[in-house]
Amino acid sequence: MTIKLLAIGKTDNKQLQALISDYQKRLSHYIKFEFEIIPDLKKAKNLSEAQQKEKEGHLILAKLNTTDTLILLDENGKQMHSVAFSEYLQKHMNSGMKQLVFVIGGPYGFSEAVYEKAQGKLSLSKMTFSHQMIRLFMVEQIYRAFTILKNEPYHHR
Repeated sequence: MTIKLLAIGKTDNKQLQALISDYQKRLSHYIKFEFEIIPDLKKAKNLSEAQQKEKEGHLILAKLNTTDTLILLDENGKQMHSVAFSEYLQKHMNSGMKQLVFVIGGPYGFSEAVYEKAQGKLSLSKMTFSHQMIRLFMVEQIYRAFTILKNEPYHHR
């Protein structure tokens, strides 16, 4: 199985990017992991919130294969602790799926078309974080999940 993280817009902060890259490298020991950036929309300031969500939605959906399982990182998604998340990933791996795709949307969230295509929603917290930080948190949590599954000491129970 491949786990893919899709995100709208590049990470400007070099320190955050370095940390994300570190966890990506660590993850490569456990699973095929891809992190793909969908470029920011051009002239987004001229678009309404709905238009921006719609355009970003088309870009997100274009990156998916028909067999992908799509999970949205959404403030109204299911919250779980790290052990439950590791079990969630294990369940998906056991199902024989080819690719599990987590998506971090743009500043206004997702279009209706993206919500309709999604098989689930996940929330990392009730708090609001920048889209830049969520990338790091998500990659770290995926890494943590694999260390839990392998019973390695990174995660202390």
